[in-house]
Amino acid sequence: MIHQSEIHSILDDYDQKRITIATIGSHTALQILKGARDEGFKNMVICKEGTEDLYRQFGLADEVLTIKKYTQVLEKTFQERLIAQNAILIPHGSFVEYLSPIKIENELAVPMFGNRKVLGWESDRGKEREWMERAELKLPREFKDPKDIDRLVIVKFPGAKGGKGYILASNPYEFEQKHKELELSDKEKFTLQEYVIGTRFYPHYFYSPLKDRVELLSMDIRYESNIDGIARLSYILQDSHPEPSFVVTGNLPVVIRESLLPRVLEMGQKVIGTSRELFSPGVIGPFCIETVCTEDLEFIAFEISARIVAGTNLYINGSPYSQLLYQEPMSTGRRIAREIKEALKEQSLSEVIY
Repeated sequence: MIHQSEIHSILDDYDQKRITIATIGSHTALQILKGARDEGFKNMVICKEGTEDLYRQFGLADEVLTIKKYTQVLEKTFQERLIAQNAILIPHGSFVEYLSPIKIENELAVPMFGNRKVLGWESDRGKEREWMERAELKLPREFKDPKDIDRLVIVKFPGAKGGKGYILASNPYEFEQKHKELELSDKEKFTLQEYVIGTRFYPHYFYSPLKDRVELLSMDIRYESNIDGIARLSYILQDSHPEPSFVVTGNLPVVIRESLLPRVLEMGQKVIGTSRELFSPGVIGPFCIETVCTEDLEFIAFEISARIVAGTNLYINGSPYSQLLYQEPMSTGRRIAREIKEALKEQSLSEVIY
């Protein structure tokens, strides 16, 4: 992994009056660009050929860089160009998926908002579960061997693929059949996780090391195709259900019962506290705990996304929760830019960049 001191050495040479906030054109790029502009920063979006018109249409980008493939971001000359423009990269789900956690950790020398140490813990389901267990979150049961499946499970594969490829199985035979149909290799890594029934809540947090505060900025429910469509037609389809798909196609706004908010905040605080112990200085900036709330009002956590998540796109003009914290519209994208702005004022940019 590129050492933090190397990144901070590059950061020390930046003209801090000419910082450029940059990101890859996908996922949450629009709100990141708008948030940077709202906070007075120059911004830049790096687009794959064929997608640049979207960012030009909204007029939010000061600079649009076009590349043939995302891995070009890792090329030495491209990185030198970003560094010359005093760029701070903002990671998001597509950013991490396209470049890969390992390459970001070992090859990306451009200063990045947040703590890149978290990528190894977020992308490895075993390490992620250890993190959640140590944070004392309640988790769904996991099965080490498909032969032990005795209830409905969801089969998950690594990476931020938006739910693509996930399958359901309720017994060992069903798992083997679907495993064969997908033509998966026996070496393919997967997680067998109990499928918990309940309401899916995805709270969006932000941890500020400058204020030492966990903020709840917003919350969403994901709309997944085709599992949500099947739910609406279950009576009509009956025994002819197609295989459920969990590919995320959109997000729905939600406000949780106020009496449940203390538990939501407690989960966020525990995740931050444990992250400091596991990979100091821990999570910096936005993160999300993906949960299911059961009929007993118990939260079951099944993943942590240690970056800005797509559900925050619902709240580019702020959410009911961010409005309680800030007097102006505060998206998660803008909150990232605000943290960078405050760090510059306090001459503590190294506290939020790695």
